[in-house]
Amino acid sequence: MGATKSARSAKPRRRILPWAVIGFWIVVLAVTGVFAGRLGAVKHDDAVDYLPASAQSTQVAKIQQTMPGGGSTDVVLVYDRASGITATDRAAVQRQTAAVDAAYDLVGGVPRAVPAKDGRTLMVPVAIAQKDGKPEDVVADVRVLLAKDRPDGLTVRVGGPGGMEADAKTVFNSIDGTLLIGTVAVVALLLIITYRSPFLWLVPLVAVGVAAGTAMAIVYGMVQAFGLTVSSMSSSVMTVLIFGAGTDYALLLIARYREELRRRPEPYEAMRTALRGVGPAVLTSAATVVAGLLCLLAADLNSSRGLGPTGAVGIICSLAAMTTLLPAVLVLLGRRVFWPLIPGYGSRPKEARGLYGRIGALVVRRPVAVLTASAVAVGALALGIGNLPGDLRQDDTFTVTSESVTAAHTLQRAFPERSAQAVIVLAPSARSDAVLATVRTTDGVAGTAKGRTANGWTEIEAFPSAAPDTAAEHGTIERLRTGTAAEHGLVGGFSAQQLDTADTSSRDRKIVVPLVLVAVFLLLAALLRSLVAPLLLVVAMAGVWAASLGIGGLIFGPVLGFHGIDPGLPLLSFVFLVARGVDYGIFLMHRMREEAERGADARRSAVTALEATGGVIASAGIVLAATFTVLASLPLVMMVEMGTTIALGVLLDTFVVRTFLVPAASTLLAGRVWWPGRLSREMPRPPEPTAIDLELVR
Repeated sequence: MGATKSARSAKPRRRILPWAVIGFWIVVLAVTGVFAGRLGAVKHDDAVDYLPASAQSTQVAKIQQTMPGGGSTDVVLVYDRASGITATDRAAVQRQTAAVDAAYDLVGGVPRAVPAKDGRTLMVPVAIAQKDGKPEDVVADVRVLLAKDRPDGLTVRVGGPGGMEADAKTVFNSIDGTLLIGTVAVVALLLIITYRSPFLWLVPLVAVGVAAGTAMAIVYGMVQAFGLTVSSMSSSVMTVLIFGAGTDYALLLIARYREELRRRPEPYEAMRTALRGVGPAVLTSAATVVAGLLCLLAADLNSSRGLGPTGAVGIICSLAAMTTLLPAVLVLLGRRVFWPLIPGYGSRPKEARGLYGRIGALVVRRPVAVLTASAVAVGALALGIGNLPGDLRQDDTFTVTSESVTAAHTLQRAFPERSAQAVIVLAPSARSDAVLATVRTTDGVAGTAKGRTANGWTEIEAFPSAAPDTAAEHGTIERLRTGTAAEHGLVGGFSAQQLDTADTSSRDRKIVVPLVLVAVFLLLAALLRSLVAPLLLVVAMAGVWAASLGIGGLIFGPVLGFHGIDPGLPLLSFVFLVARGVDYGIFLMHRMREEAERGADARRSAVTALEATGGVIASAGIVLAATFTVLASLPLVMMVEMGTTIALGVLLDTFVVRTFLVPAASTLLAGRVWWPGRLSREMPRPPEPTAIDLELVR
């Protein structure tokens, strides 16, 4: 009687709870939908948003912004005629330079044209006060101005740091729409292929979309409330993380839900059981990513540090939507959402063992050979790290040839012996004469100019004799810093920013990488109640990271023609591959632990876990790799490198490490993989190999 009453009371709850969850998300969408679209308006892609917080070049940039006219947009007007500059050309250059001076407030006065030794090129360095507009708008207007009154046959291009920054911002402004459309299309296609259903793929895609909108609104609120700096890069990565992680969680949950629908008559009970089964793995997966991203708060590089909370919000929103909204919708739609492959109550899946059953049999039959082969493969790929190009130069930023890049190439040809951009030295005004004298006598400085004085600082421009982004120019910057330190001078400018970014990226890796490893290890230990299994997963993912960078070394230069890597690539790829990529290890090892707790020995646990999760992990890995590949379609080298590295790492982890290396190592370790937990003592000893082989390949 009591059981009957309990069953009756449970039925209304089964009907009401899913509708209540959906109602809650409708309210969330109504509130957040107003703010989600505003995120683009508060994103910042200024130089200081990507620079090290404590670097001299960042301090210089911030002080410049407080001076009359604000910071400057430093451009170089590049005039070139293949047959040689004519008198008519020189007159046109003078008119155009005067027109620029009349239209804008120029820092340092009217610039002077500098002729090249070959007689075919003139360059005019111009510093425009930023009070005259955003860099991208200023550069666009200057280009329009220079297109007028230009003699036939004379090419005029706007380059320099300001031109590079303007072209980059133009690309960034087009990223959001391209990235979102590409990501949605890729995920939708892969879900259709995975589920072979005309309806089911829509459910997780809609849930991910809700998570994305919610995350954008929350991040916008954090910008307004806490002054969080959001760049186009962090916003783009957040979008990819939401779709990649959310789809992974959906694949795992739906696969387990399908299993339970065959065992239970009611979708509500099947979903409850599925959530209890995969919930700990999904929660730990999300926690490892969030913890890894928040470790980026210890970074000094602004672009890396700002990515931490932005990405963490995306993961949390994905987790929330996929563990509440997705289950509620699936329960209300019932079994028919799986049409035409509806899992009926009491039905059995195909008896055929399938690919992952055969792989499992191979792994447990030859664990030493499988472990050795997979470890050697990963190690061999990691050797390619030695072939990675050096740091990315400013004129190699784009995958397409922009006007600023063409101007840079012209300057490199025409002026191989000198820099076309100034190194900025800020001196306390009371000591500016002494600092100027030091700058003039510094080895490697070809010329100087005294600029603005305001707020107790005087701006000095130093023109190095070496070409930009070279070791010689970097040496000049270091000598300027050493020479002016006694007078409290600060050295910045675009080249100094590049140098500081590379140095800080190296320092950040030494701090953030250990933090990520410790955070991930502790969370895995809590889930798996073991110290050996988490160590195995962390070491395996570190190997995947090294191998993915090694593959990058084999393709970035030789295949893609890139001349450098972004300084932040090693750190960001590590965070994503170790914290995000460890998901699949969590799914696999958690299922192995479930089987071990049911009394299975090490071999049977490995085979069953591979059979149960292998297909899901493969689908999830392909989806995650594909979403990061969308980044590689953007016309920025740093995005291509990041997307390619992470996508290759995810595929390597999915089809080599999780499929072969981890199961083989777990089989060899047997019960010791769960040490020091009770399973390490209670796990049954596996039968003789011949017996288990016959059973597995039956």
